Amino acid sequence: MNEARIEVRTLDSSTGFSLTTRRNCSMPPQALVWLLVFTACLSFAIGIGFASVGAWPVLPFIGLEVAALATAFFSHARRAADYERIVVRDGEMRIEVRDAGRTSVYSFHPGWVRLLTQRAGEDVRIGVRSHGRELEIGRHLDAPGRSLLAAELAGRLKRYRDGNSS
Repeated sequence: MNEARIEVRTLDSSTGFSLTTRRNCSMPPQALVWLLVFTACLSFAIGIGFASVGAWPVLPFIGLEVAALATAFFSHARRAADYERIVVRDGEMRIEVRDAGRTSVYSFHPGWVRLLTQRAGEDVRIGVRSHGRELEIGRHLDAPGRSLLAAELAGRLKRYRDGNSS
């Protein structure tokens, strides 16, 4: 099961905060590199064994197998570092989204942000809306993780607004 990976930090001001959500990857990219190297060496050792007894046509297929595995691992590694970071401080709510190596930054005013929560059966979708702009957040989390993110973000935004209204 996919577990929520939400990191919460209080920033230098008493009301500012940062929430970061990440994918729950079963294996870090560095471990995938070692697994790929091990698998490639093992496959080529077996292929050389077959080639030494005359079954040399096995070698191109082993090369294709290793190339396909490397492509799959590379694709996984590009997505493994994805995250969403929500930072609220100094009258600004910045949402930084890293998706497949591309980083986008969205800016909202925390006093005007409305948190949206939509439930459809067991699935939960959350987003933020302000001045006609809407952004879905929590895409890297499962349904319980999105519920946890929505509750945490709602509570933190309320404390931020209460702290800045006095």
